[in-house]
Amino acid sequence: MSDAGENVTAMDPSRRLADAIRDVKNAVADRDDVVVELREASRMRLDLLAQELAPVFAEVPADIDMFDFAVSSGLQPRLWIDAISHVSLGRDRRTYRFLKDTRIGRVILAESTDMKPVADQVTRYIAERIVERQRMMDGGVDRAFGRETAVPEAAAALQAPRSNGWQSFFAGFGLFAAGAIVGFALTMAWLRDGLSALKIFDF
Repeated sequence: MSDAGENVTAMDPSRRLADAIRDVKNAVADRDDVVVELREASRMRLDLLAQELAPVFAEVPADIDMFDFAVSSGLQPRLWIDAISHVSLGRDRRTYRFLKDTRIGRVILAESTDMKPVADQVTRYIAERIVERQRMMDGGVDRAFGRETAVPEAAAALQAPRSNGWQSFFAGFGLFAAGAIVGFALTMAWLRDGLSALKIFDF
């Protein structure tokens, strides 16, 4: 037991837990500073894009409330266009990415390190949404945005299966009646031939 006690080395008095904690805090603070700087840089670029699009945002009618037009704060700032589309920056913090959430997943509508083509695509997207809304309020839907029929056409489509069903019913009934008449005629002919044969044997 005495040998084991003699082999234990004494702790270096210069190595303290407080110093290690301070070093870890400094490292975390440095990483946080980098994250904050990247976030602020991303937000600054998105603010510049929002300023570029400010005239477009101002032209949207006041009664249309489907758009957001706001830069959100967070780990990844985003310039929201509406509830399903936004502009964010890529991993390089220089590439603008205009994204839209769809039923099949998120799709990229535009992507460029240059602000102008992304701003142009956002402008076109806003115009498409406004035209689509107007057509829906007028009772129709624009084919250019993936819809197939307008309201009158949809009503005609609903009436078509009903009329086709009655036509099929009467056609089937006619075939059934014709078959019944032919069968009745054949049966009567067979019975007449049978009666004629019986009369011959009786004679």
